[in-house]
Amino acid sequence: MKASELRAKDVAALEKEVSDLLKAHFNLRMQKGTQQLGNTSLLGNTRRDIARAKTILAEKKGAAK
Repeated sequence: MKASELRAKDVAALEKEVSDLLKAHFNLRMQKGTQQLGNTSLLGNTRRDIARAKTILAEKKGAAK
């Protein structure tokens, strides 16, 4: 997901996005642990998406105060 797409969302939508990404990352880790994950680069991509979303969420929360 691009940063510009995340910046267009409000705080509640960003919190939901972070939650969804964390669940997706957990599922990918479980697939890797059971040898079902074929493309392991998805783990890194998901981790970066989580960091990107959390960064923009922190920026928006800081600007609101």
